[in-house]
Amino acid sequence: MTVTGPNVLFTEPGARWRAVAYGPVFCVVALVIELLTGPVVHWFALTLFAVILTGIVYAQVVAARRHVSVELTETALRQGTAALPLTEIETVLPKADPYADEPQRWERARSLGELSGVPRRRKGIGLRLRDGSLVQAWARDDDGLREALTDALARVRGTS
Repeated sequence: MTVTGPNVLFTEPGARWRAVAYGPVFCVVALVIELLTGPVVHWFALTLFAVILTGIVYAQVVAARRHVSVELTETALRQGTAALPLTEIETVLPKADPYADEPQRWERARSLGELSGVPRRRKGIGLRLRDGSLVQAWARDDDGLREALTDALARVRGTS
């Protein structure tokens, strides 16, 4: 018997594991260039740099996957480690006008998740909660999350 959770409607991992390989790959390229062109090959230094880069990027990827990932299911929106049940969301607010003189109220609202604001390279999506408060959901693909969230809310309310 398998236990299945709710269907995932939208997901962003926060970071990709392939980023961990970039540092060692560049060190191997440098090693090959040194082997082909020079009398001195820096075996120890390049190996040390590869290990250091791998460790640093590994920590960054783990942190990003934990704190900057997004997952929307049929029942909840998870931003980082914090989850918000869809039943608490009243409406998805319209997109911000980039040419407006004044930002919309939701653009100054707190962001969902445990971070202090919308993470870098992500865009905010305004949400009005059932208690009347405003919050910002966020994603790299803000249009994709907005569409999936709107559809999920319609299904939760039984209007689609």
